[in-house]
Amino acid sequence: MWPRARLFLQEALSSVSSNLSTTIAATMTVLIGMFLLGLFIALGTWVLSWTNDVKRQLVVNVYFCTDVTCENEVSRGQIEDIRSKLVSLPQVKDVQFISSEEALEIQRKRTPALVDNLASNPLPASYKVTPHKGEDVSKIAAQLEPVPPGVEKVNYGKKEADRVLQVAKIIGGIVLTGSLLLIAASILLISNTIRLSIFARRREVEVMKLVGATNWFVRGPFMLEGIITGLIGSILAVILLIVAKEVALSKIVERDWLSNDDVSALSFPLIALTLVLTSLLVGAAGSGITLRRFLRI
Repeated sequence: MWPRARLFLQEALSSVSSNLSTTIAATMTVLIGMFLLGLFIALGTWVLSWTNDVKRQLVVNVYFCTDVTCENEVSRGQIEDIRSKLVSLPQVKDVQFISSEEALEIQRKRTPALVDNLASNPLPASYKVTPHKGEDVSKIAAQLEPVPPGVEKVNYGKKEADRVLQVAKIIGGIVLTGSLLLIAASILLISNTIRLSIFARRREVEVMKLVGATNWFVRGPFMLEGIITGLIGSILAVILLIVAKEVALSKIVERDWLSNDDVSALSFPLIALTLVLTSLLVGAAGSGITLRRFLRI
């Protein structure tokens, strides 16, 4: 097993050095394809993280009655009953009670001009209900219909929530489709480049077949050559991404609206590993698939 593997490696390295122009062309193709794929993965996962962070901000607000908004003010028993109902829902992650005094203090921090001259506190007590997933806000609100006794209204910002969820779904589809298209384009480009290399050496393949070489004996060095080309191209792409990360990212993160600890792209080591594995697979598959037509002798 090892002598044959060593022979394949020697043949592949000899082919890489003797066909330098096609090797460089294939390597540059891998470099460009993996660099673009790496950029798209980084930007795509950052956008997905941002949409997930926006979805995490979707909550259901349950506002209780006051002596001003309803005929009867809510009782402590009604408040506890509603809490028990909310906690029992599988979609609910957390239930936070906000008293009218706390609501006034929150409003004062947001818009002090609106509450400084108030004669009394008009804000009701409420429950802030956090769902496990942003998509669950409508389900939680539906569980409180009709409105229970003691509750003035249930609000989750239906229009805004629907818009956020729709945008998140569209972005997820774009990221998935774009990644698949980039991978497909990389496979086609690399396969075409490898096809040119193999076509230039088709006589060599024909001679090997005529002297009795098996298909896998012929295919082995070419696939290993594709793996070597893919590895070199992906390493160069990773180096280029590191340079772009150091030069460009420092400028981008200076933006205040981007400086959010809860929003981040896929970690760079994982992106680099993805690119290397993808390029190895594409290089081997491209060589193996392209060589099939020349093995039919």
